[in-house]
Amino acid sequence: MDTPDTSLGFGQLGLAPAIAQAVEDLGYETPTPVQSQCIPHLLAGRDLLGQAQTGTGKTAAFALPLLSRVDPTQRGPQVLVLTPTRELALQVAEAFQGYAQHLKGFLVLPIYGGQGYGLQLSQLKRNPQVIVGTPGRVMDHLKRGTLALDMLKTLVLDEADEMLNMGFAEDIDWIFEQTPPGRQVALFSATMPAGIRRVAQTRLSDPVEIRVTADSETVDTIDQHHCVVTRFHKLDVLTRILELEPFDGMLVFVRTKHATVELADKLKAHGFAAEPLNGDMSQEMRERTVERLKQGHLDILVATDVAARGLDVERLSHVVNYDIPTDPSAYVHRIGRTGRAGRAGRAILLVEPRERGLLRAIERTIRRSVPAMEPPSASQLSESRIDRFTAELRKTLTEQDLDFFYRLVARLATEQELEMMDIAAALAYLTQRERPLDVQADLPRPAATRPERPSRSEGRDEGRPRAPRDGERGATPRREDSRDRPRTQGRGSEGLTSYRIEVGHQHGATPREIVGAIANESGLEGRYIGRIDIRDDHSLVDLPEGMPREIFNHLKRVYVRGQALRISLADGAAGGTRRSGGEGPGGARPDQPTYERKPRESGFHQERKRKRTDPG
Repeated sequence: MDTPDTSLGFGQLGLAPAIAQAVEDLGYETPTPVQSQCIPHLLAGRDLLGQAQTGTGKTAAFALPLLSRVDPTQRGPQVLVLTPTRELALQVAEAFQGYAQHLKGFLVLPIYGGQGYGLQLSQLKRNPQVIVGTPGRVMDHLKRGTLALDMLKTLVLDEADEMLNMGFAEDIDWIFEQTPPGRQVALFSATMPAGIRRVAQTRLSDPVEIRVTADSETVDTIDQHHCVVTRFHKLDVLTRILELEPFDGMLVFVRTKHATVELADKLKAHGFAAEPLNGDMSQEMRERTVERLKQGHLDILVATDVAARGLDVERLSHVVNYDIPTDPSAYVHRIGRTGRAGRAGRAILLVEPRERGLLRAIERTIRRSVPAMEPPSASQLSESRIDRFTAELRKTLTEQDLDFFYRLVARLATEQELEMMDIAAALAYLTQRERPLDVQADLPRPAATRPERPSRSEGRDEGRPRAPRDGERGATPRREDSRDRPRTQGRGSEGLTSYRIEVGHQHGATPREIVGAIANESGLEGRYIGRIDIRDDHSLVDLPEGMPREIFNHLKRVYVRGQALRISLADGAAGGTRRSGGEGPGGARPDQPTYERKPRESGFHQERKRKRTDPG
């Protein structure tokens, strides 16, 4: 098969005159590779299997040739486009409308869940030539008899892999059965899993295969960096990035719907204009939120992968992966929300120390490295705040009438016998109490050179106890006392609190795994962990006093051997009644080791159970 000449302009691709005129009016000059490869085949009526990422121009790749084949004098659906989300359906319908601006008598209709049937029924009676919809709502109308596909010429599956991931496989199969034989099929997917191949083999007839790689189309236009940061400092790093990075609009990706609300609330508490975007929101609320971002009334959207599908906002200059995606192809989808149509974009990926393997998988997928960046330092943050403070000061001196305040300061200086510099310093202090200009401490940085899997001898050098042999799991519980560990020798139980964790011999737990899990997830050095007493169905472990409540609650959800620790104060624990400020079960002492210091990287595979929450 000959590859179409990518140097051709739109006028040389054979588009209908009215469509070619619209392309010219919109300012398009040169087709993207996916457009130059797809348009001739779709104009010729061929079935097509296209692999292309978000942001490559694939909507125009199928909309322009299909509009060129539409007969505006014939009323009724001639093209049906299935999309995974309402947002993408609206975006594709809007694109069809723009490309058909010179096509008299043309109508396009988006249909999706969340919109009333009454409006859709009245619009369907107008017999639009193009229907763009989500599989569920399209199937509803077909079953109701309010949508007929007798005259359908082409069926398009846009982002087919995402539709299969969302559970639309059976709906799509049923819709295929309602289409007339001989109709053209165009299937576009970012990835080609087995499910997509099955659909292509069973539903497409001698298809042309087009593949546009992500790294040549989307990824190269985006400035990408990653930052290694512990779980407990991710919010601090993100807020510092938001203060230091000049951005217009930003999309922050997290894994779950709950996390969108939680993180958006925290960002608002830090003074940023942020809102969540997730599948639990009503369609009206989601559209209103996106519109606020477009109009500049909102700067940050915290979203899940599914909720952000089809989101195309020109002012999105930054994408932050707050939670690294477990699927490398999802990373390309996420960062594709910026740097679209040749615009500059920036993507920042926050990586926890134990997630370096996911980073390497992403780099293999995009076939390039994602450079590291250091978390913004305290001095950088201070300088940035001082610069903004100075700019506001100069602007106030230039634009405001300050006569009253000059007299007030002069009066204070005279009556209170105060120096002008003292007054100015005190006023500057008062204005910055909510966000101090002098940021005192840098964030701890994970050790980049420490091996991720220490050898067995290194584990012993760190004072970790050896795993018990099978014969040692008898009726008498095995005790690992702090006196057996070189780095805790002489500490005894002073300053330690006894905790109960719900994992024991019957789960196959070893002292090494318990120490590793607690040290890795709390940021506490393993040498400060005291006695470990493994019982049949639970264990007792002595930890330093002063555990912050945030870490205490987090350790409840940490898993060892498939069991949640569900940590709690042991019966009769001395630290059970001592609380200080916002801390957890124990009261902090000045001479005690503190939590959230530079974390150690554990030398074992912690078997954490991931919650399978619907991400949308």
